[in-house]
Amino acid sequence: MMRLFKKPEKKSCCEGKCNDESMQESLNKQSQGARIKVLGSGCAKCMTLEENTKLALNELGQMQVVDHVTDFSDIASYGVMSTPALVVDGVVVSFGKVLSKDEVIHILNKVGF
Repeated sequence: MMRLFKKPEKKSCCEGKCNDESMQESLNKQSQGARIKVLGSGCAKCMTLEENTKLALNELGQMQVVDHVTDFSDIASYGVMSTPALVVDGVVVSFGKVLSKDEVIHILNKVGF
């Protein structure tokens, strides 16, 4: 006997809020704000990446503001499908992983920050 199961419906990551207008607005925002951004919903992993990034900047003697982007359209405009993500000067340098303070320092040094 063969059983057939209905595949569960996949929900959109942006809850249907992404459209051409919101994506264009998000693309325009990419160049605004802080040089360093954490992309994520605000979950514990995203908050840990933000804290580790601030600790890394402090250790490097950098007085930088870290933006935390939670809007799904803004996150999608970076091409990120897995959060948390770290963006430096508009370039996604890490995604889908909570970086340690030392890993953030290594990345910041590598990109010449």
